[in-house]
Amino acid sequence: MARKTEAKRVILEYIRKSEKAVSPAEIHHSHKELCDRVTVYRVLDRLVNEHKIHRIVNTDGVANYAACHSCSTMHQHDHLHFSCERCKSVTCLENDRVEFSVPNNYEVKEVFFTLSGLCPDCLNKS
Repeated sequence: MARKTEAKRVILEYIRKSEKAVSPAEIHHSHKELCDRVTVYRVLDRLVNEHKIHRIVNTDGVANYAACHSCSTMHQHDHLHFSCERCKSVTCLENDRVEFSVPNNYEVKEVFFTLSGLCPDCLNKS
């Protein structure tokens, strides 16, 4: 149990320190001495369920994870995400809030607002 707790702590810290959303493969590559790939996915699911991180699906369908900075009592991620077509980075654009509504007989579980194009770093390299 201590090893799982340590993996959770280390993975959460890694995600919190990252300026961009990270993939499970990136997390595993950086921490393979601590835990295997299956444990990474389990920890990520647990952190999402605990509202400590959020899942972002980029335009390629790959899930990335970012820390929750603005969640307090209600877990919401109604901000835009940007997926760079060149470097494949995914960034939260938390200053841009998106509003939507669905009919009363629907229950929304997750929302992904992902824009694609070139990030500032890739634009500067053009």
